[in-house]
Amino acid sequence: MVRAKIGDGAPVGSIFVGRRATGDRLDSRLRAQYPDRDWILTRILWLSGLEPGRNRLGNVDTMRRLIYIHGCPDDVVLGTPGSHGCIRMRNSDVVELFDRVPVGTPVLLE
Repeated sequence: MVRAKIGDGAPVGSIFVGRRATGDRLDSRLRAQYPDRDWILTRILWLSGLEPGRNRLGNVDTMRRLIYIHGCPDDVVLGTPGSHGCIRMRNSDVVELFDRVPVGTPVLLE
């Protein structure tokens, strides 16, 4: 489920580190300087598991593992594994989702 929403009102392309906006926005210079970085951009929907003892308060606790739905650079190929466990979305799509779902919304990953 969505446990927390982070980044309300941040400009599209805002860079987040440790769930905090850095004040920078991704540009071609930063993208070239750090080509392999798993960028967390624009908005964060921080997820929490729903299975006590497993993905909630268990060995693979979703929230403690910092699993998010978040924005990514526009040139990233989506639909294939490529992040550090998060779900990446286009920035415009994550803004729309962020604005539509409240904290507590169930998320089913299959």
